[in-house]
This record gives sequence, C-alpha cells and structure tokens, in this order.
Amino acid sequence: MPEPVTTAMTRTTAAFDRACARLQALQPEHPRVYAVAAMAEQGKRRWWHVPNGLSEGRVELMYRRHAAEMINDDIAAEVVATALIHAVVGRVTALFVLDGQAWDPGRDNLWIHHDNDGGIDWAGLSDTTIRVVDGESGAGRGTLALPCEAAMAVWLAQRSATALIPLQSVLSRCSGLPARRFWSLVGESVIGAATYVPDLASVDGAAGARRGQLLLGALSDRGLPVRRTGCLQR
Repeated sequence: MPEPVTTAMTRTTAAFDRACARLQALQPEHPRVYAVAAMAEQGKRRWWHVPNGLSEGRVELMYRRHAAEMINDDIAAEVVATALIHAVVGRVTALFVLDGQAWDPGRDNLWIHHDNDGGIDWAGLSDTTIRVVDGESGAGRGTLALPCEAAMAVWLAQRSATALIPLQSVLSRCSGLPARRFWSLVGESVIGAATYVPDLASVDGAAGARRGQLLLGALSDRGLPVRRTGCLQR
C-alpha cells in the first residue's frame, strides 16, 4: 500500500469532468482506456503513486509477473513498457490532440491502478488542473492558460519526461529492454493517439496531427529518441 501523497489533492472541476467525459466517449465500452481519475475521489486499493512505486519495486514486479506468463522475456518487457507509457503520455496525448488541452502527467502528480491480473487499467492525478491555450474556449476554474499549443507541447514533454525517464531506467535495468526501444514506443504512443483519437471522435485529423508533431518535436528537443521518421504519417 503506497504512502499518502505529500502534495495536496485537488477536487474535480468542471474542466476536468468535461475532459474525462470527452475521453470516456471515445470508447464507451471501455471508458478507462483514455480517461484518468481524480485521486481525491478514489480509495487507494490497487493504486500506487509513481514516486513510491519506483522505490518500492512496482515496475520490477510487473515485469516479473508478465515474464512468468510469457515464453519471451523481451515481449514481456515491451508489454510492460507500453502499459507504463500509455499511463504517462498516451492518455494525456489523447486529450492534447483532441482538444489542445492537457493535465499534468509529471511523476509527482501521477498514480497508476492495477487490475486483478496485475496489469495497468487506469491512471489517476493528485492535481486535476487542466492546461488550456490562452484565449481558447474551456478556460475557467480548474484551468491554467499557456500562451500557445507549442508552449503546451514543451511543457507536456518536460512533465512527461519526469515520469518516463525514471520508469525507463528501472525497466531497462530489470528487463534489459534497450533504451532506444523504450523511446521508440513512446513515439509510437504519441503517433497512435494523433492518428486514432480524431478518428474515434469523428473529427478532422489535421489538428491532431499538428499537435502530435509538436509533442514529438518537444520530446526530441529534450534528447529523447522518439522519432522513427521525419513526419507524422496518417
């Protein structure tokens, strides 16, 4: 059982509720695929706070469980990496490409939830503040404005990296997964959201592709090798 978070947990706001409703509607039969939870409204059973989980061996335990059930340890490592990456950056990228908004996916703000089999089926936030672009609709209580989409992508890359970098280090150490493969999976997660989320929402994909490129560029600018090609394919 993780220790309580040391940062204050904020209550949900209309902005957070709207964001989660939008993401839940992408796959109504599986509403947790993209949405996140407000930890102020959750019990702690099966939840772990990322900073605590890194020190408590949660990633190593996930890998050992998957490796025990699969005939190939490399596949087990990629399954765990993909699940962790989706929890950190895949979910928030879905909101970014859909509405140009984001929550804070930083290590200190993020919680992870396990299902009965030890897999990741949900993520949660201590602080549910939604970042929006200054002057765009959606601003109000529970939001903070950033000057433009490019600035949001830079902020999002920086905050995501605070969780992704230590998770990659721990997973590579315990499983042998190459760092370059981990970061290519991060790129695939961003590309996947930029490609499929607009289709799921039945909206024009041009804005999503542009935002996906901005985030890939911001991650690359931090020295993270997330790009496999020079452009985002649709």
